[in-house]
Amino acid sequence: MSSKGCSFHITTCFAATVLLLLLSTFSCEAQLTPNYYDYACPQALSTIRAAVRAAIAKERRMAASLIRLHFHDCFVQGCDASLLLDDAPNIVSEKNAFQSFKSLRGFEVIDSVKSAVEEVCPGVVSCADILAVVARDSSEYVGGPTWTVKLGRRDSTTANKDLARANLPNATNDLDALVSIFARQGLSVKDMVALSGAHTIGLARCVSFRDHIYNDTDIDAGFASTRRWRCPSAGGDCNLAPLDLVTPYSFDNNYYKNLLQEKGLLHSDQVLFNGGATDDIVRVYSANQAAFYADFAAAMVKMGDICPLTGAAGEIRKVCRLVN
Repeated sequence: MSSKGCSFHITTCFAATVLLLLLSTFSCEAQLTPNYYDYACPQALSTIRAAVRAAIAKERRMAASLIRLHFHDCFVQGCDASLLLDDAPNIVSEKNAFQSFKSLRGFEVIDSVKSAVEEVCPGVVSCADILAVVARDSSEYVGGPTWTVKLGRRDSTTANKDLARANLPNATNDLDALVSIFARQGLSVKDMVALSGAHTIGLARCVSFRDHIYNDTDIDAGFASTRRWRCPSAGGDCNLAPLDLVTPYSFDNNYYKNLLQEKGLLHSDQVLFNGGATDDIVRVYSANQAAFYADFAAAMVKMGDICPLTGAAGEIRKVCRLVN
């Protein structure tokens, strides 16, 4: 097995056949358990929860940022905390991929969480598991769904910027591209639409939605005009706008209601409701928040199962940014 400890599973993540995708998902799922730290570190989950709550209480936006970290990690060689590694002599950080560069945030919160966990249980809890638990606790804190996190992941000793560029969706993707990107990870169309609902919280940079508000036709004219105030046709790339104008810091189903009104901020948001195969799912979630919550929670668990390192593979990093 390679240093990433999941070479077979990585192959299956790129496989074209449904059978290989199913085999990959099954073998990854079988090695994780919610009770993994019950004896090795019974304080782990409460320690993580306290640190997450403190961080989001200080800055409400942080909930969206922390959920996004788990997503960006799992889509690149599995949920192995490779995303957290900084540049080093033998590592080109995934943080430098264009989908993440200057837009991912919250790394210092993960550092703080890891430090707190190390104080109570040195060398026991992986950074990969911390990312998974932090995402769940962030959702719950801002009124979103909760779920049981399966644990037992270990941390990678490498990162892969090129794979990050190839595997992560971006704001200009059309529906077919999004379906393909998620399918490579063994995630269904419904999983994709549910996970996209994380955009009911958080902010986006002007550079990621400029083309949509100036050039696309599947957008409400008044909404586009409002967004242009802070996003000129040239310059202002880092100016921020809420993904959901109505309740940008509360996890709810307004994201889908916005799509019905052609008020999705990103091109990749609005394509979910634009006369295509996902329209009916958007309608269901816009009318039934409980259905959205249930499917989002299930999809997060499924995403967390993508190609984890377990057993003797990888390591438990002492510092999440660095290989031991």
